[in-house]
Amino acid sequence: MGMAGGRPVVSICCLTYNHGAYIREALDGFISQETPFPYEVLIHDDASTDGTADIIREYAKRYPDVIRPILQTENQYSKGITNISGTYNFPRAQGRYIAMCEGDDYWTDTGKLKRQVDFMEANPGCALVFHSAGVKVEGRALTERQMRPYRGDRQLSPEDIIDKVSGYPTASLLFRTEMVKELPDYYVNAPIADIPLQLMAASAGWAYYMDRPMCVYRLGGTYSWTELMKQGDREEKAERYYRQMKEMYSAFDRATGQRFHGAVEHAAERLHFLTKVNTKDYKTVLSRQYREFYRELNLRTRFFIRLEAGAPALYRLLYRLYHAGQG
Repeated sequence: MGMAGGRPVVSICCLTYNHGAYIREALDGFISQETPFPYEVLIHDDASTDGTADIIREYAKRYPDVIRPILQTENQYSKGITNISGTYNFPRAQGRYIAMCEGDDYWTDTGKLKRQVDFMEANPGCALVFHSAGVKVEGRALTERQMRPYRGDRQLSPEDIIDKVSGYPTASLLFRTEMVKELPDYYVNAPIADIPLQLMAASAGWAYYMDRPMCVYRLGGTYSWTELMKQGDREEKAERYYRQMKEMYSAFDRATGQRFHGAVEHAAERLHFLTKVNTKDYKTVLSRQYREFYRELNLRTRFFIRLEAGAPALYRLLYRLYHAGQG
């Protein structure tokens, strides 16, 4: 654990809401970091109803110099404060760097922070360091999957960050605190926080990817975005999400004087395509216009799209059999 005393070099920013089943793993991952420098854990619990806050209190009592909680008694998100990190965590960060990790994800490598900070210190032009993640799929037999955006360590240009084929694990991100001291509108108004954060990094410099799985991303937790998308009117939700994200990309384009215009347009177009995949609009998905994005999908996804589009009855049968086997 980082040496006590002195000003923290890293501020770990963590958001929790009803993560009672997971939060110990997240906290253990933070406090087991082996660093020659002090760090702090800024944790914000949004009035959980499942005992998450009690677990945080217990850890804060044990590590009072490191764990700095805000435990809400009223849910802020439902009051319209959607930008929790920017409202409650970023402003109190004392570290030179911020590391992100949601309360249902966790770190698995005790050398993670040191490795990332060493790289940042040696490369002042670098705005973001991140790495791959293991993926745990909740609610079904655990299949080992990986969130691995690239093969091998690599430096990424701003355009690479903006116009990327696969997402970056949020629990892997580390960036300079000064980057979030003043938040642009495109960050504040976005429906999700991780993509605009990455865009801010792109406008500040290049990124570096370490091809090591140093965290675990939990897929399909009860309050995850993927689960929420499945509830209610899927088409309408996906369309609204796309509109908000498109506006976010346009605002970023304006804020950066259209320096990255081509990459921004391409990224927004890919998002539109993925919205069509999500809502199963296969006529559009399989159209010539989107062939490039279709080829970016993995083989398994392409197979099921073709099957469902061409033989829906067979697809439904296989789907039922598969889920019966997972039960």
